[in-house]
Amino acid sequence: MKLTTLKHALVAGAAIAILATGVASAQTAVTATLHADQPGAVIQPEVYGQFAEHLGRGIYEGVWVGEDSKIPNTKGYRNDVVAALKAIKVPLVRWPGGCFADDYHWREGVGPRDKRPTKVNVSWGGVEETNAFGTNEFMEFAELIGAKTYVAGNVGTGSPQEMAEWVEYMVSPTKSTIANLRRANGREQPWKLDYFGVGNENWGCGGQMTAAHYTDLYRNFAEFIRVPQGTKTQKIAGGANSDDYSWTETMMAGAAKNMDQISVHYYTIPSGRWSIKGSATKFDEQVWADTMVQALRMDEMITKHSAIMDKYDPQKRVGLAVDEWGIWHDVEPGTNPGFLYQQNTMRDAVAAAATLNIFHKHADRVRLTAIAQMVNVLQAMILTDKDRMVLTPTYWVYDLYKPFQGATSLPLEVDGPAYVMGKDSVPSVSASAGRDTAGVVHVALVNLNPNTPATVKIKLAGVAGKSAKGRVLTASTMSAHNTFDAPNVVKPAAFNDAQIKGATLTVTLPAKAVVVLDLT
Repeated sequence: MKLTTLKHALVAGAAIAILATGVASAQTAVTATLHADQPGAVIQPEVYGQFAEHLGRGIYEGVWVGEDSKIPNTKGYRNDVVAALKAIKVPLVRWPGGCFADDYHWREGVGPRDKRPTKVNVSWGGVEETNAFGTNEFMEFAELIGAKTYVAGNVGTGSPQEMAEWVEYMVSPTKSTIANLRRANGREQPWKLDYFGVGNENWGCGGQMTAAHYTDLYRNFAEFIRVPQGTKTQKIAGGANSDDYSWTETMMAGAAKNMDQISVHYYTIPSGRWSIKGSATKFDEQVWADTMVQALRMDEMITKHSAIMDKYDPQKRVGLAVDEWGIWHDVEPGTNPGFLYQQNTMRDAVAAAATLNIFHKHADRVRLTAIAQMVNVLQAMILTDKDRMVLTPTYWVYDLYKPFQGATSLPLEVDGPAYVMGKDSVPSVSASAGRDTAGVVHVALVNLNPNTPATVKIKLAGVAGKSAKGRVLTASTMSAHNTFDAPNVVKPAAFNDAQIKGATLTVTLPAKAVVVLDLT
């Protein structure tokens, strides 16, 4: 190489090195104020609920394998999945649907399994439904993992009598014929039925009803959900599809006094169009940004639905149950389109954490949510392949956020530049905070920017903590995900890039990261 060529190469190399160092050191500067001296509502544990529908491999193989399976199980429930769900303290499970609920007749799922009728799951894939997993199996599963029960009743093809008898089967302590049927099926004592949903998506797969028609039906069906004196089962009305505020208006005007909660369903579709959902793992930064924009719409929808509820329920007695939410991608190539099986990446984790922060912000109304879904379906916590299991990045978000179950929400105001990509603009950092029952303050910070770290300086008011430690979830790429052959690509690690000096907490957030800190 000639000397002049060498000199040019050295200069070019130095320039590249300086540029690389500049990119690496560039950070977004964010300021915030934590008002721990202004406590808000309690973040109910049920905000971290799960949804388990008879859909694809969500129930069969995902949760239930049967006592004779070679997959290690306890009474038919696979041990690895049960242990994983217990580890994140799942507070609630919603079952049996979803769209499946309004074709489900409970009597077909009780009694000896070899005598239960085989049906066709007309909602999901047209596959055979053996009814091997029915009421007894669900209730025992909830007890096994320590979760509350949320049963969705059949309004679409059922009757008030059928619903009333199902509730009686589950909760009656009497010697009635139906209560004795439960005993004959192996359960002496009544179960605790914590929540009962009167239908599901009645504006769509649950009956294609108008809001006015469903409001009348709701009052009719809900009247016959009768539980023993001294017990309480919350009644949840089937609510709106996303931003259908007129549905909420009609329901609250006509039946607010008859309900304990009203639901809303919202799925994040990265493109904003159901016809083009996109791959779960193959996407560029523009699609990442599109996803964040769509996920953060949750805040606007909760705000507007809550404002309508305030007109009819200013005391906020009625809760808003976001009992179906999450990111909906195209199914994985080569899988049954009706099974809704999709992978789960760092993008899903960041969107989930930002959404949980929104729920914390609205803890006065949002008292229950159920991410869709728990195992092998949509934005799942867990994926299985026969006897193998893998935990997804979204699972690890729920693991990080465990301290917020039952904590008191604390206002955390964030001010900083937006993350801008093409036509999209969202806050670069999402945050929330809470104080647990032991008095420890927890802070959740999410960097929505996939490229640039962020320095967050938080002014503390009402916090006695002197140190901040926690865990971080991040990855080298936006599409990083866990597979059965590489299950630990995305997993939490210890986080020590946070310091408290005086009344200021300073945190250096990696790009595309979720951090939860304990201030002690």
